Amino acid sequence: METKDSTSQAKKIQQYLMSGVSYMIPVVVTGGVLYAVAAMLSMNTIATESAVKASNIVVDVLSQIGGVGLGLMVPVLSAFIAFAIADRPGIAPGLICGQLAVNVGSGFIGGIIAGLLCGYLAAALKKVKLPKAMQSLLSIMIVPICTSLIVGTIIICVIGAPCAWLLTTLTVWLSSMNGTSAVIVGAICGAMIAFDLGGPINKVAYSTGVAVVGTEVLAGHNAQFFGPIAIAICLPPIAAGIASYVFKKKFTEAERDAGIGSIVMGMCGITEGAISYTTADPAHMMPINIISSAITGAIAGALGVYCNAAWGGLVVLPVTSAGTYLVSLAIGIAIYLGLVAAFKKDITEESAKPAATDDVEITIEF
Repeated sequence: METKDSTSQAKKIQQYLMSGVSYMIPVVVTGGVLYAVAAMLSMNTIATESAVKASNIVVDVLSQIGGVGLGLMVPVLSAFIAFAIADRPGIAPGLICGQLAVNVGSGFIGGIIAGLLCGYLAAALKKVKLPKAMQSLLSIMIVPICTSLIVGTIIICVIGAPCAWLLTTLTVWLSSMNGTSAVIVGAICGAMIAFDLGGPINKVAYSTGVAVVGTEVLAGHNAQFFGPIAIAICLPPIAAGIASYVFKKKFTEAERDAGIGSIVMGMCGITEGAISYTTADPAHMMPINIISSAITGAIAGALGVYCNAAWGGLVVLPVTSAGTYLVSLAIGIAIYLGLVAAFKKDITEESAKPAATDDVEITIEF
């Protein structure tokens, strides 16, 4: 049975996550839409992600700017989760440790962990009493440096090694499944793509699919292995964006405002469009993403959906089995909306509010 304290703490954490998401959404939308335009403009020649950048100068500029925006997503999320907990002393360690989370391959899940750890540690260190001459340095130097050092070490030493081992193991395992039942492979790949939305698990499935596409297309075959992956790439952002309009009481105003951007990103094969929705309510949205994508992947496998470009969304429609591709995606969206209706709770005024922070002026005395 939940106690009042545990319920209160869970609500506080949700507020911290919502605060991080509210600052992250403009970064995701800006970077995602620019990268999506680059993907659309280069789709006539695209074979892999790197081909987006190589198409022409306009595409190259758009993809670089959009790529930087998407790359900043996790550090910004982490920084403002920490900011919500510890105010300004949490920002620097949140940014640094959020980027470290990306570097060790833990994706947005690692970013959430980094933000919470930095926030709580910085908040605790802020309470340390120092001599008056040093007190002014506490928030601008001592707390950020100590927090970055401690949490950064945890991320590198505790999170990094297991992540590397897991990714290697998953890559070998998934590669060995090519030729296995299309339904099973589709379900597994769909779940992996949706698990961390562009993070390391997602990249294992995507990278394996890219290798298979290259082999199959060069041999003159349709790449059925990549069909479920291509659909799973776009399902969460498109379906989450639609859900934010269909079920308005279950999403905040900021999430509804980001709906069109999320749908556009999904159509252009950018899974990260769903991260803001998932971060705000991971307990419900992560299972919804995974279950809907796994079922849709299995359906796509059963229908023999193929995709001969190593990308996802609707921009690859000309090189897919268009009819079964669209049918699978439509079924997936319906499943996703059904799961949101059944399991996601309505937003309350309290949980929709970003966590309050103390805006304290910092003075330096010499």
